[in-house]
Amino acid sequence: MPTLRNIRVWNTDEIIDVRVPVAPHALLEGERSRSAGFADAEIDAGGLTLAPGFADPHVHFRDPGQTYKESMVSGCAAAASGGYTDVLIMPNTVPAMDGERLDDPNAPGAREVIDAGYGTVIDYLQHYGEAHDVTLPVRYDLCVCASKGRAGREATELAKWRRYMPGIDEADKDEAQLAHPVTAISDDGSAVTPATLDAVFTLAEQSGLPLIEHCEHHDTGAVNEGPVSRRLGVPGIPEDTELNIVTRDIAKARETGVHVHFQHVSTAGSFEAIHAAKAEGLPITCETAPHYLALCDEALLEYGTLAKMNPPLRSEADRRATCEAVADGTVDMLATDHAPHTMEEKARGFLDAPNGIIGLECAYGVCHATLVDGGYISDARLIELMSVAPMRLMGHEATDIAALLDSDTDASREPGAKRLLDLTDASTALDASDIGLVVLDTAEAWQVDPSAFHSKARNTPFGGWNVTGRPLATIIGGELAFSRLR
Repeated sequence: MPTLRNIRVWNTDEIIDVRVPVAPHALLEGERSRSAGFADAEIDAGGLTLAPGFADPHVHFRDPGQTYKESMVSGCAAAASGGYTDVLIMPNTVPAMDGERLDDPNAPGAREVIDAGYGTVIDYLQHYGEAHDVTLPVRYDLCVCASKGRAGREATELAKWRRYMPGIDEADKDEAQLAHPVTAISDDGSAVTPATLDAVFTLAEQSGLPLIEHCEHHDTGAVNEGPVSRRLGVPGIPEDTELNIVTRDIAKARETGVHVHFQHVSTAGSFEAIHAAKAEGLPITCETAPHYLALCDEALLEYGTLAKMNPPLRSEADRRATCEAVADGTVDMLATDHAPHTMEEKARGFLDAPNGIIGLECAYGVCHATLVDGGYISDARLIELMSVAPMRLMGHEATDIAALLDSDTDASREPGAKRLLDLTDASTALDASDIGLVVLDTAEAWQVDPSAFHSKARNTPFGGWNVTGRPLATIIGGELAFSRLR
């Protein structure tokens, strides 16, 4: 098994060695990682950083129903390549992940679930590895719909998905059900509607799960309203479409005590409202995404529909406000909103092209170049934003490397000697299944090449960008799941 020598622990600066077994299903890139001797390699990891694995609380893997765009296999491979050990899958699958039993095999996407022997999308995704005889290289949780079919007309029924939550009927669950619980509620892709708002907040209150809110709603428009939309001749979306949802849901959180997590926040006004709500002590958290940090709506002139998303890219002033909101702590975490589409779909023009971009495989580099190199935050703070905080939102704890090291009971080691984190030793690794780590080169300069992505999709404006900071290896369940180590 490879041994990484002289690697730095992200939050203590301790220099350690790490021995890690290679998973049978590992994704290996690069001449060194694929070499016959890699399993027993001694790797000089001086200058590299060991950190808890990244977690993304906002991904779309299009499975079931739209696997021509992405599948669980390709999406998880993309996540591992980007340094992610854990993801939260949004419920806008086809059929929607609402807990309803599928009885009509002719409904879009239903046949693959029914033919696999499962009655709901949740059951199917929990047992995806078994159904397809694959081992997925990333751990994942599921997010249930706020409304039936995500149609916004009737809230989902707690009784139909409560059993999928962690801590509920665990004695009756199999290993896959325990591993992939429902840990949040959302109608992501659209905000919770006025018709279902009270009922959805009641669902969140009764279940104890956070409401993950797509904090933006508009009935017309395709890009941010302003000089760029007018220059393009494309209907604009006013900025207050986001703030209206934010202020509405803050008021409901104040009334109910429900934890509301706002997705992909993008405007200065929304950050001001969220900052004030937090100061009031309300249970509010928020995320933003790499594209709102690195791009403004002027990118539409250069990248066209590859820069079309929802919420839309905002003004340069809003982009700067987003970076400042990360710097001052208003933003709790970073999420990619990984949204795969085909290039043919993206070529339909601003009015008809779908919203969204992929992001898992370049998020760390884009965020590092924008936020760390830009002087807004430190390397350690970026890791907190991409690992520690999103894991907590999902109901988990990021791997504590210091605790793993402290569990080493090797009495023969000289006092003060460099410590070895041996992930092959169960007594040292504690519960290896819970371990998620990433090896980072925080200084590597590299160019984003979408053609080399593990995702099926290529819809990103970041192709050709020169960025800094790269995940070199991903360790999941105590095993090396991905490597591009040299």
